[in-house]
This record gives sequence, structure tokens and C-alpha cells, in this order.
Amino acid sequence: MRREEREHFLTSKLVVSTLGGDLKLKGNFGPFPIFQLVQFINGEPVYEACCRTNVGGYHVTDYLKQLVSLKYPHHISKLTWEKVEELKMEHCYIAADYASEVQLFQRGDKEAEEKTRCWQLPWTPSPAEVPPSEEEIARKAAVKEKQSQRLREMAEAKRSSKINELENELKGLEFLLEELKGIGDDKIVSFLASRGYTSKREVESAFAKVTQSLRKAKGEQVPCEEKVDASAAEKYYLIDIPDDELSAEQLKEKRRQVFLKSTTEARQRAKQKRLEEELEKEKEKKLEEQKRLENPEHYLEQLRAKYKELSEKLEQRKRLKTNGNHANGNNNVSGGVGRGERLNAAQRERMRLLTTAAFDRGKGEDTFGQRDEDWQLYKLMSRDNDDDDDDKPDHDEAELARISSRLQEIDPTFFPGSESGASASEAPRFRPLTKEDFQIIFGVERFRCPEVLFSPNIIGIDQSGLDEMVGVSLRRLPTWGQGLEDKMTSSILVTGGSCLYPGMAERLEAGIRMIRPCGTPIKILRATDPIMDAWRGASAYAAAMEFPQQTFSRMDYYEKGEDWLRRYKFRYTI
Repeated sequence: MRREEREHFLTSKLVVSTLGGDLKLKGNFGPFPIFQLVQFINGEPVYEACCRTNVGGYHVTDYLKQLVSLKYPHHISKLTWEKVEELKMEHCYIAADYASEVQLFQRGDKEAEEKTRCWQLPWTPSPAEVPPSEEEIARKAAVKEKQSQRLREMAEAKRSSKINELENELKGLEFLLEELKGIGDDKIVSFLASRGYTSKREVESAFAKVTQSLRKAKGEQVPCEEKVDASAAEKYYLIDIPDDELSAEQLKEKRRQVFLKSTTEARQRAKQKRLEEELEKEKEKKLEEQKRLENPEHYLEQLRAKYKELSEKLEQRKRLKTNGNHANGNNNVSGGVGRGERLNAAQRERMRLLTTAAFDRGKGEDTFGQRDEDWQLYKLMSRDNDDDDDDKPDHDEAELARISSRLQEIDPTFFPGSESGASASEAPRFRPLTKEDFQIIFGVERFRCPEVLFSPNIIGIDQSGLDEMVGVSLRRLPTWGQGLEDKMTSSILVTGGSCLYPGMAERLEAGIRMIRPCGTPIKILRATDPIMDAWRGASAYAAAMEFPQQTFSRMDYYEKGEDWLRRYKFRYTI
């Protein structure tokens, strides 16, 4: 103990001790941090004036851990209790004026940036992508060309093999047709059955198919009309024969062939239509590209205007579908949207017909159905007279998607939904993690957490703060003489781990000045080793010769009881 501290102990003294987690109770209570305030007069403690609050360093650490965990939930595994305790002792401080300090950080001035601290977590930067060298590019191109050449050779070999097979098959069918010319009609069926065919028409159809396949394999152009005629001659041979010349089975087969031919022709017409549409789209695309090359700025401006127009149109249609035709709310006094306002015009007309059909005569009686013209109502209701555009949004949506895709191709600054008030937003893009993503910033937390020592209500504890405890303890002093309170405030010793915060003595002095008269002498000293002084003092006291006479034993407690212990005055002589 320093000489100055020893001299203060010999007179009147006020000792503020912070036991942050050092005192532990038996059982499952865990650490019990407290602040104790003990007054000494002539070396003896004044028990009547002692004061205590159940707030200490444990609460500061716990509060800091909660704040940082909420601020950085993705780094919660790094915020262990031991690490937060270390960060608390390294970065936290006591603010001289808590409200002014908070306003300083709210403004975000340069001074606040200087008071901000950063804890860098372990971070390994992702390896930078090194562009391949010219030798590597040439090597990959050579490998790719070699693979392409091999694939071309394999395709050519396969094509030659297929051509040989088709030529051999075609020669066999030609030879079979030549043989059929010298065979009578009564022997044709048996002759073809031995070769695997059922009729001469089937052989001719197979010959036509092999001929077309051979032309395709050789790369020759096959006329569509010839293909259609060949397939028609093969499949629909009963269509041109009158019904009276056919049997029941042949009539059934004829109807099937008529159905198949109509569906085939419909598919061909649809295919031809799709081909024409694709050609038209390709032509429009070329024309559009030509316009873009002629005047890129004007073209981009037109695309943006069209995108904005379509977006607003679809958004308006969506609002009308949700809120009815009174989208602006002027015709709706209550501000609500009823079911009738969500219906289109045709649906509202149907509802009106349904509600007025039974009482259209004004008699209040249900006479609907007695006259024939009443049933015309259902014809009116079943008419497809929906002229709204609600059922035809596909074209506009497809056009909007096409324009959006085109704008993304030619304009890197374009983002979907940015050209109108639509609620669409760009999908989140992947961003590689940087050094800043592994940093924990301590700003207002540096002084907000230790503030619980002076304002425990921040963490929901309804007790007095450290400066208020001094006032309470001074009011409890016995009236032993004038100027005793001034002597107490002029010799205040703080000890314990929580007194190591920067600014603790200044803040405690400012708090005491607010509760004491003007001009009161206040002097605050900090122990030489605030963390270990309490243990060293207790060990020296236990080793002194006076220790047995100044304490009581377990047998005393059993003999005199609990009431005697409560009245017992502990004597401590220095």
C-alpha cells in the first residue's frame, strides 16, 4: 500500500470496492458481482453507513456481449465470454457526460471516428484469379481443336457407315421390286411373307423412306411435297375410295385415316405458322439491330420509354384487379375495397342480373321462371362478353421481359424495376467476402456498457448507481462532529477491477459534486493494484497475531446463536 493511502486510512476514509465476479456463493447461483461502499473512522469501519448495490463487472461484460452479438450475429461463435471480457478491459471507458457522448456518436463527427475501435477477426483473402498466359491459351486452343477434329472424324465415319447401310438396303428393295414383276398376283402374298412384308404397297413405302433417308445422309435437299405425298400414299390409301366399295372394317380404318390426316395437316400448318413467326421475329431482330447501329442513343431511349410504358400499364392493371375500377379511392368514402369493386364490368353485370331477377316486377314476390322470357337471363349470363384486358396480359408481359433482357444486354447501368415505380427489384448478387466483413467495430458500446455502473436501470436493475451510493452513505453517517462528511469526501479510495476504466475517477468526482455543496473538497485515489489488493489485505490480516481475538469461531456461533451474530460488531485495527 502506498504511503499516501496508509495516511488516509489512519483518519476518516471512504472506501469504494468493486468485486466484479470475485464473490461466489455456494450452490448454483454463479458469480455475484457487487459494489460495496465502506466508511472508516479512526481505522474502524462504520457499519451503519455502509452501502451496497448488486451491479458489477459481470453485468458490464454480459451487456457488452449482448450488444455485440446482436450487431454481428454471424460472428457470434467468436464472441466467447473470455474474449468479450478482454475486449471490455481493452476498449471500454467511462464517459464524463453520457448524454453528450451519445450525441457525439449520433452526429458521426471526426472525433467520434477517432474514438471508434476495430477488432479484426482472422481472415484469409480469396486467391486472386490470375489470367492465363498466352502459352496456356494456345495450349487449350490446340487441345480443343484436336478434340473437335476427332469428333468430326467420328461423325464422318458414322455418316459413311450409315450411307453404306442405306445403299445396301436400297439395293435389296430394288431387287425385291424387280422380282415382284415376274410373280403372279396369287403368289405375291406368300412371297412377301417369306421376306417379312405384307403387301407390295408396304415395300414401295419402305423404298421411298430409304430413298429419303439416303438423300438426307448425303446432304441432298428433300422436297417437302414429295415427303408429304409419299407418306400420304402409304398411310391414307383408303381416303379416296368410296364408302360403298369398302367393308365395315375398312370403313372404320378409313375414318381413322381421315382423322390422322386432318391432325397431321393441322400440325404441319401450325409448324409452318411457327416457322413464319420465327422468320418474322428474326427479320424484326435484324431491323432492330440495324436501328441500334444507326443511332444507339435514340434506340436506347426508345427502349427505356417502352419499358416504362409497359411497366406502368401492367402495374395499373394489377391495381385495378386488386382494388376495382376506383383505384384512386375517390369514389370510396370509407377507404375500403369491397368485393364488387374487385370485379370487372361483365362480372358486375352478372351479379346485377342475379340480384334483380326475382324482384324485377316490383311486387316483392319470387315469380321468376313462370314466363319463358325469364329463362333468357341465363343466355345473357353465359355470354362471353368480357372485353377487359385482364385475361390478356401474356403478350405485354412477354414484351416487357424481352425489352428488359435487351436493355440488360446493351445497357450495363440498367436494373429491372429502376425505370418505373414497380415493386420489382434486382436479385441479390454474390459478393466475395472482404477484410471489412471480418471486423467488429466498437463505437457507442465502449462507454454504453460501463455506464450501467452509474445507471443500473439501463439493464433493468432498479438500484442506485455508484455516485448515488456515496450520497446515501454520507447521509447515514452518525453526527459525531462537524466537517466529518468533508473529511470523508476528501479521502476516497477506489479499488477493484472496475475502477480500472479510464475516466472512472473523473466521473465519480463529477457525480459527487452534484450531490454535495459547492466548494466541498473531493479527492479520489485508486489503489496500487486494484485487482489483488483485497486478496493481499485479507491474507495479511489472516496471518496477524490479532486474528483469533478479532474474529469469532464456529463454536461461538453454535453457542450464542444467530441473533448474537447480527449484533456482533467486527473490530478491525490497523
